[in-house]
Amino acid sequence: MIQYTLKCSNGHRFDSWFQSASAFDKLVGANMVSCAICGVDQVEKAVMAPRVRPARNAAAPQPEAEQVSDRPLSKPATPQELALAQLKEHVEKNSDYVGMNFASEARAMHDGDAPARAIHGEARLDEAKKLIEDGVPVAPLPFRPTRKTN
Repeated sequence: MIQYTLKCSNGHRFDSWFQSASAFDKLVGANMVSCAICGVDQVEKAVMAPRVRPARNAAAPQPEAEQVSDRPLSKPATPQELALAQLKEHVEKNSDYVGMNFASEARAMHDGDAPARAIHGEARLDEAKKLIEDGVPVAPLPFRPTRKTN
């Protein structure tokens, strides 16, 4: 197998794998290779840097000083991770964790059998689907809740 970086006549660049160099030539000649972005079939190989593996006994390159991060691994690395961490902190601070009782608690509040309050917890997929089908306003969280134990 061989990987090529390809470029279409519209300037889009994309990667694709071929069985061999001759297989690539044969497919391009038959107009069977098209741009993964726009679908045009005028495609050619783009200029690529060769992949050269270092010798097995060669020492791994050491990162330069400005590339080394002083950030602990437990801290968010990107703005998206920071936003998720802030969302998690807000949810856990402003709602009650009800654990695996989430479905029954949410249903009881929806039916008026329990006072309304902000909750978060865990539910099986079938329980969550049933809540949605019954019109109970619920949404999945993009993180796993911190489990609170005694």
